[in-house]
Amino acid sequence: MLRDNIYTNNLTIGYDSHIVQKELTFALHGGELVTMLGRNGCGKSTLLHTLAGLIPPISGDYTIGGEGEPERRLALVLTERVSLENTKVFDVVAMGRYPYTNAMGRLQAEDTETIMRSLAAVGLDATRADGKAYKDIFFNDLSDGEKQRVLIAKALAQQTPVILLDEPTAHLDLPNRIQVLRLLRTLAHEQQKTILLSTHELDLALQLSDRILLMSKQGVALDTPANLKAQDAFDRAFGMNVFNIKL
Repeated sequence: MLRDNIYTNNLTIGYDSHIVQKELTFALHGGELVTMLGRNGCGKSTLLHTLAGLIPPISGDYTIGGEGEPERRLALVLTERVSLENTKVFDVVAMGRYPYTNAMGRLQAEDTETIMRSLAAVGLDATRADGKAYKDIFFNDLSDGEKQRVLIAKALAQQTPVILLDEPTAHLDLPNRIQVLRLLRTLAHEQQKTILLSTHELDLALQLSDRILLMSKQGVALDTPANLKAQDAFDRAFGMNVFNIKL
């Protein structure tokens, strides 16, 4: 039986009295990668920030990740470029273990094991060609693609059933965009997590998403890529025939 890791009930979102989306009711399951697509301003980031608890809903309610402290139920990866001076990769990923550390904030053996498993899951547990282990490299010395994988490893180390990501491929080149989305799909399936991300990568979302949350000013549609395409939902959401563009 599928577990609903994210459930919204007549959720209306926005800022103060400005409504961006209203009366959203849907469920997202464990073990699936769901991408949010839509034009700018349709509410993708607003929904992520609401689910993450960064802004309050205008009305309605939602549950995410079951019971317990918020930091044990969901992990959030934002789109902003991150710069961490004099901080090694291991220490960045270790930040994900803080909800589980003792009062002194010290890492135990099981925390270190979780950190190394998280690095392995994103392919950063190896040694580079220059002989340095990734865990010992300064974060700011990594490429953009490697930095994004480290931030995903940090989210994995947090051991939450839900991971939310706001445009995780925004600053990456095409090979890294493909690699990151493939990685997220694999992690969702293998670790039975619910991974919800916003993106503008229509072609990759169509190929790699289990389901797509398609957002527009008229509301949202949640279904498989094939079903949404068959229903012409993308054309309505974007206001154009996105699969037959004439120049």
